Amino acid sequence: MNTFSIAIHGGAGTLVKGMMTPELETQYKEDLKLALDKGYTILANGGTAVEAVEVAVVALEDSPLFNAGKGSVFTATESHEMDASIMDGKTLNAGAVSLITGIKNPVSLARDVMEKSEHVFLAGEGAMQFAKQLDYKVEDASYFYDKFRHNQWLEIKDSDSFQLDHSIKKDSKFGTVGAVACDKNGNIAAATSTGGMTNKKWGRVGDSPMIGAGNYANNKTCAISCTGSGEFFIRGVVAYDVACLMEHKGLSLKEASNEVINKRILEINGDGGLIAVDTQGNIAMPFNTEGMYRASKSSNGKEEVSIYKD
Repeated sequence: MNTFSIAIHGGAGTLVKGMMTPELETQYKEDLKLALDKGYTILANGGTAVEAVEVAVVALEDSPLFNAGKGSVFTATESHEMDASIMDGKTLNAGAVSLITGIKNPVSLARDVMEKSEHVFLAGEGAMQFAKQLDYKVEDASYFYDKFRHNQWLEIKDSDSFQLDHSIKKDSKFGTVGAVACDKNGNIAAATSTGGMTNKKWGRVGDSPMIGAGNYANNKTCAISCTGSGEFFIRGVVAYDVACLMEHKGLSLKEASNEVINKRILEINGDGGLIAVDTQGNIAMPFNTEGMYRASKSSNGKEEVSIYKD
């Protein structure tokens, strides 16, 4: 039987040890572990990689600690605009949504785009019409209200500033969540979801919903979910770049991931990280920031839940 495994992330950035209370750190780790275990249970019971990544990301979207779903940050107009994507490495089918409001679990809508429409990417009002056609409940704005997020917005509203999730002076976190998995049949999948940037304007879209930039899966190579400075991850086509290095240069998952995160993306001043899995169940979780909320679990007995660099 194939080694099956799952990895998740809750964002990367300047997560300095000691800046967070021990209670909050414990809470982050508990929510990461909860999402990890939910996804892993799907795999252990013979479920598909697509099912596992959706379930894990839904759990992260339901936590107010992460900038996706319930914990999404406020835009310049004091609303929420969420993005998500999912991809099946076996078929190369993919689904993505962007600039959606009021949807509790954007990743589930992305999966419905993949499986119930003939398209890959739906945005804005069109994506909302599609959701309504499938009887999605549109949550009241109060569901997404979080005092910490609102205070972040109040500090910079009416200015041209925007910030990537948690920011205290130079300390910032790129708020994206994601999951990658390899199931018992050796099929892989990736899912990514985000609430974007605090105070973002003009319908700004980051890398998270873009297939090949923030999310990618191909059984020939790997499944990737990124978290970082979205503009740079789009320019570097980061997720696909890792797969390309594996396919065309013969690099291992670890080598390709490190090359992209610790060299290529840095060369264009991008920072962040990614999680990756291949069809043998190998996992890589490189990041070039102070920390990245991350966790992984494999049927070979390895398990990790971490925030900072070791």
